[in-house]
Amino acid sequence: MTDKDMLTLCKQGINAWQQAFNNQDAAGCAALYSEDCIMEAKPLGTFTGRAEILECWKNIIEQGFSDVAYSNVNWQPAQDGGFILTSSWEMNKSFGVVHREHWVVEQDGKARLQSDSFEIQGER
Repeated sequence: MTDKDMLTLCKQGINAWQQAFNNQDAAGCAALYSEDCIMEAKPLGTFTGRAEILECWKNIIEQGFSDVAYSNVNWQPAQDGGFILTSSWEMNKSFGVVHREHWVVEQDGKARLQSDSFEIQGER
């Protein structure tokens, strides 16, 4: 697979995650994380594995957070494969930054987050 093909799949992955979140589908969000992903969500905490990540997104969605949009999106090749996404984000009730999302294409041909580090910087 070429880097261009891999990047296309990674971009499809973040678009699918955004669509799932905006449809209030926590399970759809969690499905885009690898089984052993570590998600650092400042200041909420660190969540390890898809089950913990699912509970985090369910809680966020149940609190009425929605309508996420990304800006200043940057993709860079990762040294150990896949691509790193950094960006700013905002939703209906908060805003922040993605410090580092590591997207990889797994054996089934789908891009998933291998690690995720983001920060909530304020409320709206």
